[in-house]
Amino acid sequence: MFEKLANQYLCPPGNGVFTVNTAKERKESLHSALYGNVDEVETAWQKSLSTVSESDDFTVMLGVCSDTGGGILRGANWGPLFLRNAILAQHGDSYPLDMGDVRVIPHLLHDKYLNEPTIDNCRKALYQGEGEDLAVSPLSITEKICDAFYESHPNKGIFAMGGDHSVSYPLVKSYLAAKKKQGKKAAIIHFDAHTDLLIERLGIDLCFGSWCTHILEGLDEPSLLMQYGIRSSGKPKAHWEETFGVKQYWAQDVLSRGAQVVADETVEILKQKGVDEIYVSFDIDGLDARYASATGTPEVDGLSPTDAHTIIDTIGQHFPITGADMVEIAPFVVTENADDEPRATLEAGAAISAQLIKLMNKNL
Repeated sequence: MFEKLANQYLCPPGNGVFTVNTAKERKESLHSALYGNVDEVETAWQKSLSTVSESDDFTVMLGVCSDTGGGILRGANWGPLFLRNAILAQHGDSYPLDMGDVRVIPHLLHDKYLNEPTIDNCRKALYQGEGEDLAVSPLSITEKICDAFYESHPNKGIFAMGGDHSVSYPLVKSYLAAKKKQGKKAAIIHFDAHTDLLIERLGIDLCFGSWCTHILEGLDEPSLLMQYGIRSSGKPKAHWEETFGVKQYWAQDVLSRGAQVVADETVEILKQKGVDEIYVSFDIDGLDARYASATGTPEVDGLSPTDAHTIIDTIGQHFPITGADMVEIAPFVVTENADDEPRATLEAGAAISAQLIKLMNKNL
């Protein structure tokens, strides 16, 4: 079932952004690195996809090249392509089996926002009339393929690349449902400059600023969503913790107390709550803008890469990290006075991604 859906819902790595010539050289470079100098990328990718069941690796990679759920500066749809190349160039030994990209119609977000004629037309475009009941929007497709993956491969995990942060909604929702089915108590470690705890934004309930709110019901308790690096909020920390029951370490908490102290405290909290496994969702704007400004909403006074590595590594020493994502890298977005971009953002994102993949593979 999974392999059939994968061939319908996914496409070769790097092809999630539908273009003819834009970034053609980068796509070709990625395909060459993954499959050698082959003419039939589709065939090589499908052959690779068929080995998911046979692979001994715990972690597989998935790209979700959608930025429709963003709302400030767009461009995170290019994140997966650029991040893949950066990981291969800088941390090639960490690169896992790559399932490819979710097929994305760039105007769509979730099927629930569409009428039936639109869904029918999009099914014809994506599946040439062969997908009578298949999803068409990136968030809907992502949830369907992740559900099928965990059903077929309960002892494997997904490292995903976005896309704006709305893509974490289906990734985390599917992950939590799978862990609950396995009888595992999971916690979410979330790095971000923003709380992402809106109920809705301009009438849309699933977006980059609200995804956390809508995965809380999948947790055993809201405090199992732990957030790090918050510093851009219209309301104080107490509002979010008291209203939603989450646990937050704002950037100033980490900077003033030290990342290791915060990490050790986190471990104790997770142990007291009897947590079995961890999912890490990393918005690159959790880092200070001087380290990562190629993103839609760069913010100053944030975490350093060292802070992030310390927190992740400490948690990973005590708990299995069995799912993760890296989102909001927008390589074509260059902010004012950012001469070293997008290199700096990609370098930081690739290093944290490689760390997460290595920690996930400890679960073998």
